[in-house]
Amino acid sequence: MNYDRWVREQLRKLSLSSGFVYTPPSEIEERLRRLRSRMRATDMEALLIVEKMNLYYLSGTTQDGLLYVPLEGKPLLMIRREWERAKVESPLEQVVLFTSTREIPPLIKSCEGHLPKTLGLEWDLLPVRDYLRFQNLLPGSRLVDCSLLLRETRKVKSPFEIRLMEKAAAIGKKVYQQARRLLKEGMTEIEFGGLLEAAAKKHGHEGILRVRSVNYEAYSWHVLSGITGGIVSQSDSPMGGLGLSTAFPVGASRKRMKREEPILVDFGTCYQGYQVDETRMFSIGKMKQKFVDAYRACREIHDAVLARTRPGADCEALYKMTLPLAEKLGYRENYLGPPGLQTRFVGHGIGLELNELPFLAEGRHGVLEQGMTFALEPKIVFPGEAAVGIENTILVTSDGYKILTSVSEEIFEIAG
Repeated sequence: MNYDRWVREQLRKLSLSSGFVYTPPSEIEERLRRLRSRMRATDMEALLIVEKMNLYYLSGTTQDGLLYVPLEGKPLLMIRREWERAKVESPLEQVVLFTSTREIPPLIKSCEGHLPKTLGLEWDLLPVRDYLRFQNLLPGSRLVDCSLLLRETRKVKSPFEIRLMEKAAAIGKKVYQQARRLLKEGMTEIEFGGLLEAAAKKHGHEGILRVRSVNYEAYSWHVLSGITGGIVSQSDSPMGGLGLSTAFPVGASRKRMKREEPILVDFGTCYQGYQVDETRMFSIGKMKQKFVDAYRACREIHDAVLARTRPGADCEALYKMTLPLAEKLGYRENYLGPPGLQTRFVGHGIGLELNELPFLAEGRHGVLEQGMTFALEPKIVFPGEAAVGIENTILVTSDGYKILTSVSEEIFEIAG
């Protein structure tokens, strides 16, 4: 049978039986409506979407291609590979095949009748080489940055997106419940992390976490025990861990886990592209009281932020209110990182990527809105000793919040 014919006849049936969730046409239409509202406000005539998660958000597919979104008229999805899969996965009407970027201008003209005077591109991640190529291909178009416009459009989640995040959270709950049976004294951090990932994949975790960045890779196996919890590395986070090599110096290492030391497990899960992030504390035998007290302080800070979480709450104010509370509790020097290396955020937006809007951080003056989702993660780091912390993924509701990650917040104590 011809491959294209097989794809048309069988792909959708096979993928649905395998658990794929397709983005409904009404969902794409609403996203485009909100995007175009922002385009009108900034006098942007059209966008050319290159980055994978923006492409997925607006078209429903991650096949290799570009999406042209005019202010008026139908979007044009241009696919290099694989065209037949894209036509199955995306509800957009105009899905065309192309083999070279030189074909982009004539394809746009064939649909629009003209090329845009102002064209938005994702400057935050677009390589300079590609920018110059588009500049050469579209000499009559003024190329402008649409990165923030797209991030603003994605910051409020729809009921469809929230349901997928809730399913990701359900996977995470099963993983943490199984973790108690998997953890053993003498096991290495990376061995434990690998077992957690295997358990998560069994329940539908896609095994990949996405982050909007050029030089930072996200991962699931953030397992830090004892002294490795006090190690800072490349990422803008309270602690980085030792990692496995100088090529990847973050996360779980080959260190063997011991009795009574704090074991911090920061495990994110992903379902149908949507992620949740959560952190819980483990110990083999009883954790030392010093760290139990510090963890209790993290939970107090966490709950204090939630008590003020509602639509209209100022993001920077939520972060700043945690600083005097950490000082009052006796942990200001160790709050959000070792002295001198502390991060300036206590929460980050999450969805298709781990660093979406909003940020509960210094200098972030935006306000919370109903439908926003963010990971709240107060952590305390003791250099040379350990780290403790808690993290939950939070949904902003009409009058407050909902915790999506409903795993017990008590310390998971394993008999040694």
